Amino acid sequence: MVELTIESLGARGDGIAHDGTGTIYVPHGAPGDRVAATLTGKRGDGRLARLDAVLRPGPDRVEPSCRHFGLCGGCAMQHLNGRAYKDWKLNILCQALARRDLGSTVIKEMITMPTASRRRARFAALRMRNGVQLGFNESGSHKIINLTECHILRPAIIDLLDGLRGLLTDLPAQNKRADVQVTETETGLDLWLVADLPHDAQTDMRLADFAQEVDLARLSTGKRPEVVIVRRAPQVTFTGVAVTPPPDGFLQASRAGEAALVRLVQDGVADATNVADLFAGVGTFSFALARGTKVKAVEGADDQAEALIAARNTARRSGIEVEVRDLERRALSAKELSTLDAVIFDPPRAGAARQVDNLAVSTVPKIIAVSCNPATFARDGAILADAGYQLQSVTPVDQFPWSRHLELVAVFQR
Repeated sequence: MVELTIESLGARGDGIAHDGTGTIYVPHGAPGDRVAATLTGKRGDGRLARLDAVLRPGPDRVEPSCRHFGLCGGCAMQHLNGRAYKDWKLNILCQALARRDLGSTVIKEMITMPTASRRRARFAALRMRNGVQLGFNESGSHKIINLTECHILRPAIIDLLDGLRGLLTDLPAQNKRADVQVTETETGLDLWLVADLPHDAQTDMRLADFAQEVDLARLSTGKRPEVVIVRRAPQVTFTGVAVTPPPDGFLQASRAGEAALVRLVQDGVADATNVADLFAGVGTFSFALARGTKVKAVEGADDQAEALIAARNTARRSGIEVEVRDLERRALSAKELSTLDAVIFDPPRAGAARQVDNLAVSTVPKIIAVSCNPATFARDGAILADAGYQLQSVTPVDQFPWSRHLELVAVFQR
């Protein structure tokens, strides 16, 4: 065991300390803490340590709100006060921009989300002799924290956990791991048991009974979701349009976060009348822009595009054209982009390098980037900047409180 003073925070949220031989990373350390820690191994050019005790707390340390904090991998930063947490999170974005020579002066005020607002969770589950373990994994481990509370999730999701444990106890999956995804929609909970279950009479009866007991909207099973029970369509509303997303379809983490992103995208598009929404998902931005604007929505996943088309047709939003196209394999060409006034792209965490290469040589006057990864955003943004686009603004949106993940909306203009 060693005594260390935490000097700063790293991008993962670990406390950073030094001894005579180099850097030591201490998860859950706060700047100014004097801690007792045990060295556990290497990390990159440094070493990793386990925090054993806080001998003297630093000025930024506060009492975590959740009993699971410190073990559960869902949150990393509940031990920081609000100011220190905000500064640390903004620094992640500043450093990502600086590494690509994109100035930090364009960063706007960070938009924060309330606690207990996240509407989707994917849990790990394991049936054991003494019952079902259900929750999030420990950080850096496959060990499951048996969740009894969570301060980031919607209460309806937490209230389902005990019932889920009972259901999983009754299903034929002993000593096998499975994932469980729960989404709160406007018409009820949408449950996906990510496990291959036999569809015999006993299993189907238990699933049906459970769906009724807890008033599920929809229940799916399988490694690839197969809908087995629909008591009512699980719906979300995008700018007045009801959409039924597929069980594995993408949704923004919270309704409040979604509203903030939509407002920022609308402001970025401004008076453009011919817009492409790339990586459109089930239409979060397409429906928000479709009033008075012609929208070309491009989505690579068939089931998500089908949900978008169905909602468009029902709502009679004829201004939205939908194309099913894998943009990572077949990006829109500069010629295809040439008629557009603005382009929005909201790719997965890996970014949109191939599509950005074509945007960089296009004549599109305005580009709005939505990203959940500052590092890949900065990589893609640098390509646009090198091609003559000016980065007008970057607005961070903290959709993932107490984690190292950060959403953002950026506006580029020629």
